[in-house]
Amino acid sequence: MAAVFEASRAELHRFLVARSGSAADADDLLSELWVKVRNSHPGPIVNGRGYLFRMANNLYLDHLRERRRREARDREWSEQRHGPVEAGAEVADPTKNAEQQLVAQDAERRLAEAIAKLPPGARRVLVMHKIEGFAHGEVAARLGISRSAVEKHMAVAMTHLRRLLSD
Repeated sequence: MAAVFEASRAELHRFLVARSGSAADADDLLSELWVKVRNSHPGPIVNGRGYLFRMANNLYLDHLRERRRREARDREWSEQRHGPVEAGAEVADPTKNAEQQLVAQDAERRLAEAIAKLPPGARRVLVMHKIEGFAHGEVAARLGISRSAVEKHMAVAMTHLRRLLSD
């Protein structure tokens, strides 16, 4: 499957850009797809390319559902705290109280510590992509590595961060 993935990478990326409307989101989804392909051991597959596109579509749909759930949860929380909001109206973000500030600072500290513990290549790629906002192709060009290497570094970084932050 890894060989089929590599051969179909550009098409999968275009497919995910078309579905998500964002090259950055497509890069993230493609990285997640690579992790799934690398870690899965399916039985015999007649049409590997079709299987990958199905996986990519399902991954996109999962992210879309999660975003909608998150937006509904945030809207519900906001309405409980501030009352109903008219469609299109922006909710002013009230000043955080001291407890909320401490929780936010602790979360930022934990994330910074987790990022510092990443392998150097994965850390560099993660910072360039997620924090500085460069697309995978731009990161690859700036570091003089392949897109595939960028995606693999991102997969390593995300796996390590999930493990470090879930503790």
